[in-house]
Amino acid sequence: MRIICLSDTWTVVMCFLVWPLLQVGSVVVCLNLPDSFFAPDIFLFRSHSFEKDGLIYNRIFRVRRWKHLLPDGGMVWKKRGFKKKKLDNFSEETLKRFLVESARGEMAHWLAILPFWVFWFFTPPLVPWVMLVYALSVNIPCIIVQRYNRPRVERLLKSKIKRQDRVSSYAQKTRCI
Repeated sequence: MRIICLSDTWTVVMCFLVWPLLQVGSVVVCLNLPDSFFAPDIFLFRSHSFEKDGLIYNRIFRVRRWKHLLPDGGMVWKKRGFKKKKLDNFSEETLKRFLVESARGEMAHWLAILPFWVFWFFTPPLVPWVMLVYALSVNIPCIIVQRYNRPRVERLLKSKIKRQDRVSSYAQKTRCI
């Protein structure tokens, strides 16, 4: 329901000002939340059985073919960002950090979709629906990639920890002999 009536020019200007503010606002909110909020084992971020450890996203959307085309938001936020596009280091700490930052990125994209309803206040009735389509088409691919990658990194981290446990167990046994 349009409450604020502006000229067409000002309506367009407002759309171009409001969307970026809302999008950046969702990122700023997520960057300022503690890491504990983005623990990968929280219900929202964990891989669910229907996702088949992320494989469903490749089966349905062929995510492996196009995920490299998406920008990495971690590169934009130099001081607070974490580059997720390509890991240079596969240490346990880096993999754990990836999992947290992947959940943070997913949440930022979910939050970036939600404010489309704001446009009902100052645009004609069709515009908010266009904004919703835009928000979904821009953010859902990023969410899919996060949900595809996170289980893969979790498997890698678990196997790395298992391997380290075996090595340390072997080292302890050989010291006792």
